[in-house]
Amino acid sequence: MAPKEISLDDLRDEIRASGLRVTASRIAVLRSLHRDAAPRAHGEIAEDLAPEGWDRATVYRILTDFVGAGLVRRSDLGDHVWRFERIRAETKHETAAHPHFLCNACGDVTCLPDESVRVTPARGAPKAMRKKGLEIQVRGLCDRCA
Repeated sequence: MAPKEISLDDLRDEIRASGLRVTASRIAVLRSLHRDAAPRAHGEIAEDLAPEGWDRATVYRILTDFVGAGLVRRSDLGDHVWRFERIRAETKHETAAHPHFLCNACGDVTCLPDESVRVTPARGAPKAMRKKGLEIQVRGLCDRCA
């Protein structure tokens, strides 16, 4: 399900609220991230914005600024590719970190509902498993590749 369209004013307000200065390039990157609910690689975002004239280095700097400001989460899903996704207040995820499914064949990434994966720490498991913020990744073949 694609997110609803966000207004230019809402994008500006979100950037300002994070403590960053509003620029045309930041608006373009945030708008691009808003279009897709799943995490996207830097290259995918840069490719999306290339027709608007934004170069890869600018897009990457903005993404790292957004991560630092708490607008965006950066994850490595085990394939050594950093992926970025907006941190949305309206998501149904109980925690900021939520499970993802990575297709072994095509590389597509999908956000999974929190209830699709439950982690129950057993005796002797690391204490970190009892805290929120774990990154959970499930790998396999997506419906198109299966």
